[in-house]
Amino acid sequence: MKTKHNDELLEESPPQQNGATQASPDIYSPASPVLQDEPISTYFEEKVPIPDDVTKMFSFRKLWAFSGPGFLMSIAYLDPGNIESDLQSGAKAGFKLLWVLLGATIIGLLLQRLAARLGVVTGMHLAEVCNRHYPTVPRIFLWLMVELAIIGSDMQEVIGCAIALNLLSVGRIPLWAGVLITIIDTFVFLFLDKYGLRKLEAFFGFLITTMALSFGYEYVRVGPDQSEVLKGMFVPYCSGCGPAQLGQAVGIVGAVIMPHNIYLHSALVKSREINRANKEEVKEANAYYFIESSIALFISFLVNVFVVAVFAEAFYGKTNMQVSQKCNETGSPHTELFPTNNETLEVDIYKGGVVLGCFFGPAALYIWAIGILAAGQSSTMTGTYSGQFVMEGFLNLRWSRFSRVLLTRSIAIFPTLLVAVFEDVQHLTGMNDFLNVLQSMQLPFALIPILTFTSLTSLMNDFANGL
Repeated sequence: MKTKHNDELLEESPPQQNGATQASPDIYSPASPVLQDEPISTYFEEKVPIPDDVTKMFSFRKLWAFSGPGFLMSIAYLDPGNIESDLQSGAKAGFKLLWVLLGATIIGLLLQRLAARLGVVTGMHLAEVCNRHYPTVPRIFLWLMVELAIIGSDMQEVIGCAIALNLLSVGRIPLWAGVLITIIDTFVFLFLDKYGLRKLEAFFGFLITTMALSFGYEYVRVGPDQSEVLKGMFVPYCSGCGPAQLGQAVGIVGAVIMPHNIYLHSALVKSREINRANKEEVKEANAYYFIESSIALFISFLVNVFVVAVFAEAFYGKTNMQVSQKCNETGSPHTELFPTNNETLEVDIYKGGVVLGCFFGPAALYIWAIGILAAGQSSTMTGTYSGQFVMEGFLNLRWSRFSRVLLTRSIAIFPTLLVAVFEDVQHLTGMNDFLNVLQSMQLPFALIPILTFTSLTSLMNDFANGL
């Protein structure tokens, strides 16, 4: 690890002649403050080689070699907080807010492109660049805000996993036990990266596939009106919408664009062997990472659309009385969740699985729970990695992943466990709404640094943002 790190330093050092520093057109400006200090190394102990293929303008072999970081990043667009935001959007506004989801995903893609470009061009991730450019006080403040976002996201993932385990066990695993189980399984999954980076990326690919199949099954089973889906996606309107729908639209943006995900993606792109002294290689890496991120976010967008459309088609405008009667007819043990009144149905990731089971059979409930479990597990892992990068970058503090998970998960589990023990599932899932608002409040603490640094010519040279 040390040898590789030294090699990177040698590669980044500008040539010396007669004791004077000379800038090469292909090497990034030595005047940049980034190159004045020794870069902080990240945890990667292996880098994926990029195959040489000079005969083609576009190479699928190269795209395959670059594939991985974008899919790990896209998992944050599929966490339990997103799923809850999706189903509430469908149940409260029907198909009317799909265009907000599309817009938020496109904005997210543009921000992830900037994050990837920063990592490729500078060889450092966003937290490391912040460490170089910001004084101590704003740097510590930024770190605390990003850590708050990570802990909030981690709480959503704990809630999602606990609810999924409760549904899969037909209530035999109480919520507090599900919360405790998430401590153990996260450490188990962390051992996977001992088998190599590509195998870890393949495992995340498997979890994304599980989510796509689970929520895709629900979509096919419910059979939404395709014309309404397309209309909601491409016609920016919301006729008859009130404060509830407006609040839901804001929640969609907060749930989709995660602040710590920008820090994560800028670090993940460092896992490929790229000669940053070669401008053409950097340009090529930026292009392939953008293609890969576009594919990954397109898949995550489809999964989110599946969830919105299912609840828009099946449950938009339904009352508690209608759902309660249907659950009674099917012999569901969860009938008490729905009061016998004519108020509009309110759902969350727990009730969502229950009502799917009442209307479309037990298979729909269990497959829904499997999808939620996959969402929670995958998001937990990426949250752990982003936490480690942020801590290393802002504080130059190197902890083992075990210690890092123990700290973050302990902070996240304590309030979640209290609610799970002393309150009911409605209070537990209700925390997700608050946490989505928290994420949107933390967004500027990632947006301002990434827009600032990728616009600095002294840092990015030819790859700085245009007007």
